[in-house]
Amino acid sequence: MTQQAMAAQMRAGDGFIAALDQSGGSTPKALALYGIEESRYSGEAEMFDLIHAMRTRIIKSPAFTGDKIVGAILFEMTMDREIDGVPTAKYLWESRQVVPHLKVDKGLADSADDVKLMKDIPDLDTLCERAVGHGVFGTKMRSVIDGANPKGIRANVAQQFRFGEQILRHGLVPILEPEVTISISDKAEAEDILRDELLEGLDALPEGQEVMLKLSLPTKANQYKPLVDHPKVMRVVALSGGYSRDEANTLLAENTGVIASFSRALTEGLSDGQSDAEFDATLAATIESIYAASVAG
Repeated sequence: MTQQAMAAQMRAGDGFIAALDQSGGSTPKALALYGIEESRYSGEAEMFDLIHAMRTRIIKSPAFTGDKIVGAILFEMTMDREIDGVPTAKYLWESRQVVPHLKVDKGLADSADDVKLMKDIPDLDTLCERAVGHGVFGTKMRSVIDGANPKGIRANVAQQFRFGEQILRHGLVPILEPEVTISISDKAEAEDILRDELLEGLDALPEGQEVMLKLSLPTKANQYKPLVDHPKVMRVVALSGGYSRDEANTLLAENTGVIASFSRALTEGLSDGQSDAEFDATLAATIESIYAASVAG
């Protein structure tokens, strides 16, 4: 029943996905934005202790519940840690009614054909097995598109579906994230190619299987409506991709059926130095604004 309840929430719940999955490379920047400079910690162990404390503070905040947040994406090390003595994924679902997902990619390969594919994930099966053991519902993996290059975009989408089908075999729902860089001059053209490649990949999925898609906010409103409406898509979510939270919310509200999955835009304005009351009020206002944009469509 738990899996069915999670699926129902991800498929139709009002709200958005919180992306709490900054990994090794992006953690120092995330901490700096939170007011913790690199001079305050020594080595990776202390750094990851601090980022887990930040994530714990967010997750335990009164506004962080399934009423407005349907799911959360975790970094592997966060999944392996606990909140109040309870494994993080279990705590998210049982205490906050937020569906847990796991970031599984190992970062980006070098650029080729105007895209950055994912590095290989040699331990993907093992990681999926561990995720199932933790009660995780789905996964997320990111690659990047830097230009309207049909060959590169085709390879990018093909890799996403290849890993996605491997993940589906473990009973997990993959979030495919081929991110289009928002600053490129041919962004709209890249999004046309991406939409068509994704539709082709979805049509080729076996009947009865579903994936989720995490995409950059498009240049044209409702660019991805055919993906939202596709029977093999559980949900289409949008990343903020470098837009400010206000910009991202405005663009998101123009796209029917698409909800947010923001990372930096979610933690914007939060600080280690805030009192609990200030922190909770700031996060509550942020969650309300992203929720409103997510349900506007």
